[in-house]
Amino acid sequence: MATTPTTPQPETFTASRWTKGNFLFPTQLVVSSQRVSRVKSRWFGNNEESIAISKVASVHISTGMVWADIRIESTGGTDPITSHGHSKADAQRIRDLIESHQAAFRA
Repeated sequence: MATTPTTPQPETFTASRWTKGNFLFPTQLVVSSQRVSRVKSRWFGNNEESIAISKVASVHISTGMVWADIRIESTGGTDPITSHGHSKADAQRIRDLIESHQAAFRA
């Protein structure tokens, strides 16, 4: 029996509600094999911005005592995706996922 390759499921990382701007509607970063998306919910709908995995130029992580800020820059010159209030482990996992998806994309 032949097996078909499966695409990995997207992983969602939610910012802490204890950080500025995330109390009612925490920011979510969704990392898939195709793109990185920042989803910010509002009272009516949500605001979503994304960068294709192939267009990610760099991932910057700035850590504090408890929380980490993450900035994902693109090669296309568009505004970077920024999010704050993630755990340090989540920020490192986001970076590792992006790098592994980019390596798989190039292979």
